[in-house]
Amino acid sequence: MGQPIPEFGKFLESLRGSMSLREAAKKSGLSHAYIRDLELERNRSTNEKITPSPDTLQKLSIAYGYSYTDLMVKAGHLMAHELTAAASETLSIDLNAVHFIQIGMKEIVYCSGELKAKENIDSLRDFSRFLDVLDEHDYKKIDTDLYVNFQHIRKYDERGGRLYFDSKGTGPFVIMSAIRQRKYHDLILRTISNNNQTCLQYFFGAAGSGKTSIAPTE
Repeated sequence: MGQPIPEFGKFLESLRGSMSLREAAKKSGLSHAYIRDLELERNRSTNEKITPSPDTLQKLSIAYGYSYTDLMVKAGHLMAHELTAAASETLSIDLNAVHFIQIGMKEIVYCSGELKAKENIDSLRDFSRFLDVLDEHDYKKIDTDLYVNFQHIRKYDERGGRLYFDSKGTGPFVIMSAIRQRKYHDLILRTISNNNQTCLQYFFGAAGSGKTSIAPTE
């Protein structure tokens, strides 16, 4: 364990920037009151000093688009010298070939088609670096502890929230949470268009509302 940087709460507030507390709460899944307490570094009900847990930092990392590892160091949960061995150097799995990943408390399950492989999470250091590596490989969190390699998705069932890894939508799939559907909807359409080498079409309905669809490239 290290020491948090001076005025870590103000640093969190600077990451939030112009985002409102309620918007930050919606993106992170934390309460807006708790986020403000973290920025003030104290529980306003008890006046006791508080420090965010690793789980809380992960949620803030996703909400603010900031490195989870850096947050862990700045909060004092990790020492900077502990990061010399990157997780990517110890992984025995080619992340580019994996469709999606399920992360548990002590192990990581890699899924590609019908194949599965497991790897233990040996330390908090490895796990924090691993999340950064996933982001570098274009993985997105689509539900609690479920990350998908967007380079492999080929079909999107918007009504069911399903992401397929084949263009016909008959093979394995994963299901997105509703909040992630709203967050990634446009990105999914653009990604599938690129993966399938199709083009996006945008047209307006009778009432002037826009709608996007995917069509084959001529």
